[in-house]
Amino acid sequence: MNRITPLCDARHGPLRRTGYDCLRDTQRLFKEATMSWKTIISIAAAAAAASAAMLTPATAGDCEARVVGVRSLDFYDHYAGTGFLAVRNGPSSKYRQIGELYNGDLVSVFDRRGNWYHVTCMSGVCQDPYWGQPSPQGWVSGRYLGRFGGVCP
Repeated sequence: MNRITPLCDARHGPLRRTGYDCLRDTQRLFKEATMSWKTIISIAAAAAAASAAMLTPATAGDCEARVVGVRSLDFYDHYAGTGFLAVRNGPSSKYRQIGELYNGDLVSVFDRRGNWYHVTCMSGVCQDPYWGQPSPQGWVSGRYLGRFGGVCP
């Protein structure tokens, strides 16, 4: 299936990515060697898709997301609960905190329970956190995840 996502996952066959970047390659005519199809993306459509992706909660599945809406590290206070997103050992705030994620961190999303997502730190400050083990894996509130890309059913 050929589709365009905020990362311009334009394909000309199963699992064969073209590697186009929505923000860099807008208003470009994609023409594959097979000449089997063409797609044109306007700047407005690409910008709208990218903006919407950052504002909508991530969908569960094997996908990547960014941590959004968390106060900056200037306001970090572990004991007050500010400047980080708590990673928990279960899908609810009732579970114990086992790690921290920070605004802009990239995570891989593997599972969903209601509005809670099972994630693993991929890159960012979470690899060398202010508190807890590096690259935490656990459950976070979906309120603070913005869709980034990949296969998110």
